[in-house]
Amino acid sequence: MQKLYTKEGRSLPAVPWDVYPRPQLVRRDWLCLNGDWQLGDGTIRVPFCAESLLSGVPEPPAPGTPLCCSRRFTVPEDWAGKHVLLHFGAVSREAEVFLNGKLLCRHENAYLPFSADVTAFLREGENLLELRIVNDLNPAFPYGKQTKKRGGMWYTPCSGIWQTVWLEPVPERYIRSVRLDTGRDWAEVRVEGMSEGILSMDGQEWPVRDGSVCVEPAEVHAWSPEDPYLYHFRLRMGEDEVESYFALRTLGVEERGGIPRLCLNGEPYFFHAVLDQGYWSDGLWTPADPGAFERDILAMKSLGFNTLRKHIKVEPERFYYDCDRLGMIVFQDMVNNGVYRYVHDTVLPTLHMKYRRDRRLNPDPETRKNFLEAMIGTVELLRNHPCICLWTVFNEGWGQFCADDAYRRLRQLDSSRLIDTTSGWYRQKESDVESIHNYFEKLRLGRQHRPQFLSEFGGYVLKIPEHSFNLQKTYGYRTYQEKEDYTAALRAAWEELVTLAEAGLCGAVYTQLSDVEDETNGFLTYDRAVLKADPAPLAAFAERLQDAVRGGKRTEESGKVRTDSAK
Repeated sequence: MQKLYTKEGRSLPAVPWDVYPRPQLVRRDWLCLNGDWQLGDGTIRVPFCAESLLSGVPEPPAPGTPLCCSRRFTVPEDWAGKHVLLHFGAVSREAEVFLNGKLLCRHENAYLPFSADVTAFLREGENLLELRIVNDLNPAFPYGKQTKKRGGMWYTPCSGIWQTVWLEPVPERYIRSVRLDTGRDWAEVRVEGMSEGILSMDGQEWPVRDGSVCVEPAEVHAWSPEDPYLYHFRLRMGEDEVESYFALRTLGVEERGGIPRLCLNGEPYFFHAVLDQGYWSDGLWTPADPGAFERDILAMKSLGFNTLRKHIKVEPERFYYDCDRLGMIVFQDMVNNGVYRYVHDTVLPTLHMKYRRDRRLNPDPETRKNFLEAMIGTVELLRNHPCICLWTVFNEGWGQFCADDAYRRLRQLDSSRLIDTTSGWYRQKESDVESIHNYFEKLRLGRQHRPQFLSEFGGYVLKIPEHSFNLQKTYGYRTYQEKEDYTAALRAAWEELVTLAEAGLCGAVYTQLSDVEDETNGFLTYDRAVLKADPAPLAAFAERLQDAVRGGKRTEESGKVRTDSAK
């Protein structure tokens, strides 16, 4: 296997990812604890998993082997008299945290953040922070594409601290979280932790009472990929002050010309998407620098895409902030758990056995409980980001159980977004879209009582050896040796998409944004050095797709269909 470094990965700063990690709740003071940590007799560079090139670990541990890492820090003198919070963006998978020899907390989810008030555990001068981490790839917990023996569509495991570790000072009573709910011309801001204060924005002020305030901007400016307008505001409550932002945008389903269409801000919109696995050749789950997210987003926008399907991974919040500010819609997958079964999850659907009752599938109670808790945690973490327009619950039957119940629970958590309950197959009754995966056959639209959504297609391979991870094996769905043939295949696929959009298709997700290990079907190479497709032709198709979905006329009988009752 080739060691592929990104351009940014060849020269890392002493403190990688030294940017504020929580863009939706910003305080002035903070301390980044990234950089070199002690690992046995050597070091590991945080925030990069032990298996990655950027971690600096010469021999990564086998899955299930404990990682014991530590570092020392000193709290800044001007934080005296304040409470100090310790934050972990994400640690894979099970982590026990010790401060000055005392157990501080324990966390089990590899993809979600956790925090602790460490004030009572701190000493004057130097403090010792230690973690004991085990990534056992236990299928009862969300694990994504990790596997002990990587290959094909399965990837190298990621063990250890893979997002930023940081400290921040807060007063005794402080703003713990902010929840944002928005409509076409209003935003409700609800605060946890404090009840009275002032919200200021664009020279105006609104009083916060009982932890809530409704803001009606003087000028209504809708958010979209073409015009990603954000309203920035400040909350002052007691001794605490934070900055945040919201956007105004609406989602729904409307019939146009007798066809159910997905709508953004009240108008039919074609969600022109690319599958984004979120892997990098040198950092695996973590790119070398935060700017990598912006570079990926802008590269896909240059090809005419307006949406990323974030596939079976939850990213650092910086990713979603960049999508918010740059104008890139996100369709967010839940991270699967449960055992992948080749016959059930791949062979039978390939043979067109795509519909099966799921109440007895994935029956282990602990596995079900962990999945639902992770779903709730993912929504709570990301719900304030306007870029997220759709949640995907289950993907291709993998770990699926009681999908209709999961839909209803998710709808109670978030009534403002669309839900793809069963992406690909094993469709049940409850979903806002008819979700189709098709890599090998001529596509036919499904039942027209729901918006038609091609949630995976394509996967065309154009391998560039000097920028490929595995020179012996190649994984993809159609392989092309020459760029001319690859380009012609893309043109043909997009011509078909336009025809399908005219007939009722509302969105499509091409596989995929970048190569990932053996998979060589990305628009970008794994090291992000080469963009394989020419931007101009695909960008032109993007305009045709929008024209196609907006071409129908509203009939007298057509009307809005609520997203919480679209069946």
